Amino acid sequence: MTVEEFLRVVLGLPEVSQSDGHPELTGFRVRGKGFCYLNEADGTIMLKATREEQEALVAEAPEVFSPSWAGGRFAWVEVRLAAVDPVELAELVTEGWRLSAPKRLAAALQEPPPAPDQP
Repeated sequence: MTVEEFLRVVLGLPEVSQSDGHPELTGFRVRGKGFCYLNEADGTIMLKATREEQEALVAEAPEVFSPSWAGGRFAWVEVRLAAVDPVELAELVTEGWRLSAPKRLAAALQEPPPAPDQP
């Protein structure tokens, strides 16, 4: 997945704003809460997940996913864009968005934005 393809997915979610406040990272927020960060130079993203999901992703595909940090009930997972399946990443980005979005907004989203190469 390219950076441009990733941007189409993340910016296709409702009420996502982009923040360039960090010199190396572009942040993505929903109603002021961060759920994803892009490091374009490294071709990676950090994505909000549950602790269980972080552990499962890293165990399943350590060449694609690595643990970032954890706090409270959430953990962050680092994803190598060049190695991740686009459909899986679209689902993971949407789930990270749902973890940060207000309940009513999250409930209003029926399906994740289509992944690249999807109709």
